[in-house]
Amino acid sequence: MKNISLMNKEKQRGRQHCLSVGRIIFIGIAILTVLLNVFAWNSTVFSNAYITYIFPIWVNTYGRFTGLFSFSVGEWLIVAGIILVLVAAALLVAAVIVWIIFYVRRSRVLKGRKEQPQKVQPEGIQGLGAYGKWKLFLKGFYRFFAWTLLIVALIMTLNCFILYHASHFSQKYFGESKGEYSLEELLLVRNYVVEQCNSLSLKMDRAEDGSIVYTGSTLKNGEVGNMGEKAVELMQNLGKTYSQLDGYYPIPKPLRCSDFMCQQYMQGYYFPFSMEANYNDVMYVMNIPATMCHELAHLRGYIFEDEANFISYLACVESEDDFFRYSGYLSVLNYLENDLYRASQKNPKAFQEAALKIPPVSVLPQVHQDNIFVTEEEWERINRKAILSTEVVDKAADAFIDTTLKVNGVSDGKLSYNRVVELLLQYYEWHDW
Repeated sequence: MKNISLMNKEKQRGRQHCLSVGRIIFIGIAILTVLLNVFAWNSTVFSNAYITYIFPIWVNTYGRFTGLFSFSVGEWLIVAGIILVLVAAALLVAAVIVWIIFYVRRSRVLKGRKEQPQKVQPEGIQGLGAYGKWKLFLKGFYRFFAWTLLIVALIMTLNCFILYHASHFSQKYFGESKGEYSLEELLLVRNYVVEQCNSLSLKMDRAEDGSIVYTGSTLKNGEVGNMGEKAVELMQNLGKTYSQLDGYYPIPKPLRCSDFMCQQYMQGYYFPFSMEANYNDVMYVMNIPATMCHELAHLRGYIFEDEANFISYLACVESEDDFFRYSGYLSVLNYLENDLYRASQKNPKAFQEAALKIPPVSVLPQVHQDNIFVTEEEWERINRKAILSTEVVDKAADAFIDTTLKVNGVSDGKLSYNRVVELLLQYYEWHDW
């Protein structure tokens, strides 16, 4: 009996030692996560160095691993995360109920035996053994839950949060922006994009109903590739000019929950916890090439949406593929049109004077037809089967994205997407066209 008792004590000491080591590691990772965020918020040099020397390691290792799967690993990780949170919440409710039941039973037992609570050993009360096992299970589960949250926080810090505090694309390659651009400059760039859209709209392969049909892209090796392969090739070509964009890219993946993405008016997602570029494959086909390049830009450390929009534009319009070029020009058309409209409303007289010098080019009806997010048929199908209304989902998504951006130091939140126009103006000024 003594030997058994000694063995149990040794096992208990071993468990306590493992728990102590585990706590030290847990605290160490938590401190590291906090310090990384502190350094990033306070040092652009640190963030730049991290993106240059460390961040590519995750893309080249973890990104290559998740790239082996044909489906979006990140999408399933989100599902697993939601299930884990729901289980944690359910167990918390169950723990409260079980504790109440146990407390009532325990009080009855103590009252029946006429003993004081402090003199009663839990092991001596009927049913306490099962309750003890339940408590051990809960401790084990919530310990796992805490570790999961910590690892998620670390991964998000490494693959997302630090990136928000690095130098901007324009600072690195174009120098400082002059901040304000004239209406004439805006009209010049806007007219150029409209002219390209008008011209390319006439070159697209179309079905009988007028919708654009994608027939494949010719890769640099002469073979016909798919859209994802072409997007990767174009991003790698852009890397020859802009060094940070050089390197490995995984093939973008469609999402199974694309209907839900449509309700959020989202075209794609970059999942930091799986290092994947994902896109909505229900939206109209002309959105997909630019979206693929946009999400791939995030994998090279450009986390700001306006910069990813601009990088995607450059990758697409510098292509020899008319389909990708058209997608690139369409991707910025609305931003330019919106900025021009706001300028005309803000100062109608100045707009009229600028328009006399540089008359706005009309957008062809065909371009308007091609410049859509989702076809009417798809919208009808999505809204017919949706659990939540599109309006509710869209508002919730906007609030979440806006809050996330502001928490990471983007003061204008989702409005920052519109800054792609400033990047376009700066780019064409820099190229002195």
